[in-house]
Amino acid sequence: MPAPQSPKQNRMLAALSLAGYTHLLPLLELVPMPAGYVIYELGLPIKYLYFPTTCIVTRLYETENGACTQIGIIGNEGLADISVLFGGERSRARVIVQSTGEAYRIKAGILKSEFEAGTELRHLLLRFAHALMIQTEQIAVSNRYHTVDQQLAYFLLMSLDRLSGNELHITHEQAGIMLGVRRESVTVAANKLHMAGAIHCRRGHIAIADRKQLEASAGENYKIVKEEYERLLETYLSSASRFGRSPEKQFKRFFQSIE
Repeated sequence: MPAPQSPKQNRMLAALSLAGYTHLLPLLELVPMPAGYVIYELGLPIKYLYFPTTCIVTRLYETENGACTQIGIIGNEGLADISVLFGGERSRARVIVQSTGEAYRIKAGILKSEFEAGTELRHLLLRFAHALMIQTEQIAVSNRYHTVDQQLAYFLLMSLDRLSGNELHITHEQAGIMLGVRRESVTVAANKLHMAGAIHCRRGHIAIADRKQLEASAGENYKIVKEEYERLLETYLSSASRFGRSPEKQFKRFFQSIE
């Protein structure tokens, strides 16, 4: 039997004080998030913001000629799409569900009011926005200077860090769309990582075989982003501690070594 859903599966919501959490709770709506579902389309108004709990969402930038590449991955550490809180009323990217799960959504106008009111949630949202900015910067660097196998290693680590297991359900074609490269390039890159002992591949599935090797293949970008998200979760933990809760019971280490 699947575990019951709770907004506290989102780490940002779990870091709120009891008063802050109970204030927000009636405003949250649990929604299914099937893989491939488009949350936001480029240029359309944003009506809801989403706190992922068991799903992963990906921001994709599309050019006028139809080419696209992923520019951000968000899981239970954050919120999609935070740009609304900084004045953006329309989506500047296509945002899709990469991995099936669930999320809690809230009306964009309501959360924007909460943010502008300077509540405790504002501090957590700003901290998350900073971490997301660092992630986007490193993706830009990787797209310019890194090989496809380095980009694939980074993408796999960022995705699997936000899932409970060590296996990602994704085809080479889907990974190619995320990375903005041809499917054949992903196949070659995956074979390289497989030969290096970093991953195991089977149709529609990629699993980590040796995490240290995969991190080494990803290069410095993943290390930079990993450290930033560890600081983000420390912020969540310290916020939970200030309100007398037991954070070690609410959080597992975000980046766990996979033997």
